[in-house]
Amino acid sequence: MNPAGGEPASGPRGGLYGDGGANPTGDLAIDLSGVTKTYAGKVRALEGVSMRVRRGEIFGLLGPNGAGKSTLVKIMTTIVRPTTAQGTILGAPVGHRATLARVGYLPEHHRFPQYLTGRQCVEFFGAMSLMRRAERRARAAEMLEVVGMAAWADRRVGTYSKGMQQRTGLAAALVNDPELVILDEPTDGVDPVGRREIRDVLIRMRDEGRTVFLNSHLLGEVEMVSDRVAIMLKGRVEASGSMAELTQDSRAWRVTVEGAGPAWAAEFGVASVEGSRTHIDFKGDFKGDFKVDFKGEANGAPAGGELARLQSLIDRLRGEGFAITGVRETRESLEDLFMRMVRDVDGRARAVGAGNIGAGNAVAPSAPKEAR
Repeated sequence: MNPAGGEPASGPRGGLYGDGGANPTGDLAIDLSGVTKTYAGKVRALEGVSMRVRRGEIFGLLGPNGAGKSTLVKIMTTIVRPTTAQGTILGAPVGHRATLARVGYLPEHHRFPQYLTGRQCVEFFGAMSLMRRAERRARAAEMLEVVGMAAWADRRVGTYSKGMQQRTGLAAALVNDPELVILDEPTDGVDPVGRREIRDVLIRMRDEGRTVFLNSHLLGEVEMVSDRVAIMLKGRVEASGSMAELTQDSRAWRVTVEGAGPAWAAEFGVASVEGSRTHIDFKGDFKGDFKVDFKGEANGAPAGGELARLQSLIDRLRGEGFAITGVRETRESLEDLFMRMVRDVDGRARAVGAGNIGAGNAVAPSAPKEAR
């Protein structure tokens, strides 16, 4: 593992992690169940988290401060011991030493020795992963080029901006050519151009077959690159799935016409006026030919009753001479979904007490809202 230090929390079998959990098909990069963590003073950071991440996908972990995200990441990387946990990382029990060498890790608020150059820092983490000198030098140069730091590679880290240090940290996390990359706030302090470049790096890693586990507060960034996301609140996973799965209930069609909408628009849905235009929003029958591909992404055109209603609305508007200026599908954004769930959980916490939230935490790859 790179660059996190520390000894594995237990051996390959037994100990706090149980039997590791079987993953005979090998299609899961991360397979965790029953993860709990109680710190001194009976502070419960995690309460029975279960999570599955497929190989070759970008998986985003979201949650407000104090939700337990960083604790979960540190348990996966063996920096923190869990109170209870079972599971596997890349098919081996969590904490397996040889497997950690196949994991890349960028911690939040990482710090490099200020007197080293960026190149020296990246090569140092390659050495920590037991890479041969020639290999780590070549790989360090390649990764510094990938993250846009080649021109500053031989300057001291103490002269770097925060964004430049973050880019160098990303290069260090990739230097050991990992199968699984765990990134804790990778775009923290990076300007918009840098964030775009880092997104491109993440997509490139996925296209190469690597698994990227992304922990971030920047919801827009996560929404743009993640194949699936999990939302963690108060130590529990409240929902998991692709954006299409998680926002299916909010999916609707919006038909926009010039001027005031027809009086009969209420037959189809809700009509709202914005300036000189009227929006007609309605929910179709989304249970028809709705499909999910192997990466969990929804696809397909309007089908069944949904298509019929849409065509009926358009035909009727045209028949009455309305000028249609737009037809588009609408969905809840990740930010809207996240804020709604935060409010829901906060409401439950006030109603039943913060120590008794939710009714379960199992998160399987294809289930959209299992922990609700």
